[in-house]
Amino acid sequence: MLVLAAMLVAFHLGLIFSGLVPNLVSRPIHLALALPWIFLFAGGGLVSRTSGAIICAAGVAACLWVTANQEMLSDQYGFLEGDLQLLIAAVLLITVLEGARRAIGWPLPIVAALALGYGLFGQHIPGEFGHSGTPLASFLGTLTIAEGGIWGSLTGVSVNVVAIFVIFGAVLNAGEAGQGFMNVAAAAAGRLKGGAAKVSVLSSALFGSISGSASANVASTGAITLPAMTRLGYPKRLAAAVEAVASSGGQIMPPLMGAGAFVMVELTRVPYTQIMLAALLPAILYFFAVWIGINAYARHHDLAAVAAEDRPNLRRVAITSGFFLVPFLVLLYGMFVAQYTPQYAACMAIIAGFVLLFFNASGTFDIRQILARLESALLTSARQVSIIASIIVCASIIIGVLAITGLGVKITSLILSGSGGLLWPSLFLTALACLFLGMEVPTTAAYVICVSVAGPALIQQGLDPLQAHLFVFWFALISTITPPVCGAVFIAAGMIEENWLKVAFTAMALGIGLYIVPLAMITNPTVLELGDAPVSALLATAKIAVGLGFVSFGVIGYKALPAKIAAICLGLLVIFLGGQYI
Repeated sequence: MLVLAAMLVAFHLGLIFSGLVPNLVSRPIHLALALPWIFLFAGGGLVSRTSGAIICAAGVAACLWVTANQEMLSDQYGFLEGDLQLLIAAVLLITVLEGARRAIGWPLPIVAALALGYGLFGQHIPGEFGHSGTPLASFLGTLTIAEGGIWGSLTGVSVNVVAIFVIFGAVLNAGEAGQGFMNVAAAAAGRLKGGAAKVSVLSSALFGSISGSASANVASTGAITLPAMTRLGYPKRLAAAVEAVASSGGQIMPPLMGAGAFVMVELTRVPYTQIMLAALLPAILYFFAVWIGINAYARHHDLAAVAAEDRPNLRRVAITSGFFLVPFLVLLYGMFVAQYTPQYAACMAIIAGFVLLFFNASGTFDIRQILARLESALLTSARQVSIIASIIVCASIIIGVLAITGLGVKITSLILSGSGGLLWPSLFLTALACLFLGMEVPTTAAYVICVSVAGPALIQQGLDPLQAHLFVFWFALISTITPPVCGAVFIAAGMIEENWLKVAFTAMALGIGLYIVPLAMITNPTVLELGDAPVSALLATAKIAVGLGFVSFGVIGYKALPAKIAAICLGLLVIFLGGQYI
């Protein structure tokens, strides 16, 4: 496992410094390196391990065959020639579908399989949703030996950018950066009323900015914050809701954004630094609404501060904060000052984080600790890169079929006609689709699928491309706290042994900003222009923050229904009245 993990990390870092590598070389190798972590090292019974070994061997062989024959395949223009190539295509598609099923469950591969079925047999569907049909050799070839399917641009994002930032996060988490996040949060908010909950919010925002996963965020920071909150007498449903809501926000907090930011770069052609700046203020607004919600809960419950003896002293805060500040400053310097590409800047930050693995806050040199950290960094990198690869490559099948058959254009037309050409009905239909799809597949995959079919409709109705993409991305995320399928809530509720439905309703109230901020981005588009018009962006943020404060406090802080309604209506008026499209 360590050898394979080292190979995976070395390959992805080496790509950054190796110049131009053909896509039909780098992308198949990326998948080949990921497959063992999906099929061989994920546990399971004898049957699962045996079948996994067979599928893994076949999948790796097919990937390496594509790599070895990339020059020949590039001259075929996506048209399969002979039975061997047809077999290679079938093996690759089956491997990708089964790999996604083993990594994240049934829903995404079922959607991808339905897309494949539509591509193969859609010519038999009557009416406008049928298609004219594509020769089998051309259809499968476009998906498997050309750059229009599983080796498409989305897979390129996974290879060239996402993997690098995942490795960066794994290196930071292997050292003392996580403890540094907790210490900074405890020092900043621990003494306040509801301090333990606010520590959870701050630490989850910081940790989530590099983990990019709501589930990983809950499992890691929750292991510390949940016991702390219950020990201080917080109701279990509130403690679990705070952790679920705060951890979900990690997926909208730059720089990582659950890999969504890098996919957005590919789909919008907007520079990564611009996306990061555009996403920053809305993310801060979300956490501001959570903060206000905690203050509102403090009116009803005696939410104690963290005890003085449990808060770290300033010396310890200063020392441990360096373990994440140094790599983050290197990353920001590389992107904004030296003007390097994001992946090159991330490589510099990885080197800084790697050096810090040799040090600890107590100032001792412990070779066993260092080796354990290096092992953790390698194994975590390999596992997380592989899971994201399985998601993105499987989603690429769907995107490929949409492009080949023209189904995406037809669904866009359906949205436009169903909404009567009006923006707000289109937004509602898109949000509903994002919610339902996000309940079944990971946020990034849900975003990719939804924006591929609904994004063009929103852009045709006047939205800026980045505005439309961020709207879809946010609504693809709300399923983390919205029943009936709410992953972050399930994990937090399980950790604290509370009824998940109680936690979910509390989380929805606390995370009300997740439902309102994306709509506010539509009516107040200047909030996304921090890089181009910082003063206007900050003024728009202040306006939305005031309205969010009223809404959040109205939902949670008041028990009398008239007061609730008045506060919520006042907040919504502040946010939306006078905005664009109103």
